[in-house]
Amino acid sequence: MEAFLVSTGIVALGEMGDKTQLLALLLAARFRRPWPIVAGILVATLANHAAAGLVGGWIAAWLGPDLLRWVVGGGFVAMAAWMLIPDKVDDDATPDRLRFGVFGTTVVAFFLAEMGDKTQIATVALAARFSDLWAVVAGTTLGMMLANVPAVFLGDRVARAVPMRLVHGVSALIFAVLGALTLLNVGQLF
Repeated sequence: MEAFLVSTGIVALGEMGDKTQLLALLLAARFRRPWPIVAGILVATLANHAAAGLVGGWIAAWLGPDLLRWVVGGGFVAMAAWMLIPDKVDDDATPDRLRFGVFGTTVVAFFLAEMGDKTQIATVALAARFSDLWAVVAGTTLGMMLANVPAVFLGDRVARAVPMRLVHGVSALIFAVLGALTLLNVGQLF
């Protein structure tokens, strides 16, 4: 349960103001069809985070517990610093033409936007840290949905109402604490 809850919280906070959340806002504004967009986000996130979780599990098995602790701890500290850098949507993040319908466009755009993104890297690190792959993937997926579904339905009002600097600061603090706890080998997580 800890893996699920930590994964959900970290990704939900980390996703606030992230480029994929901005992409959700753009898709919602462009297509004005929230349900296919939400379904596309879910499918893309499940596929992306399952792959990231498998990579994290493989890294954990390959490195061994001592080296893994340092790699994951350092990774969490690096994520803390990365959280303080605001994201923006690339100009080519949303295609000019609607080739695959709203659902297909959302799946492709979200899957590609999530490659190498903070939440994907966080999923790799969380899967390496916790031994329960499916709890991590379920948690990170729920965190993505918690952050992006309101963005799809409420659009710009949500983005304007939430102070992104505060959200990014809290996210950075959580990553820094997790990194420190991991580096100091606190808890029974390994």
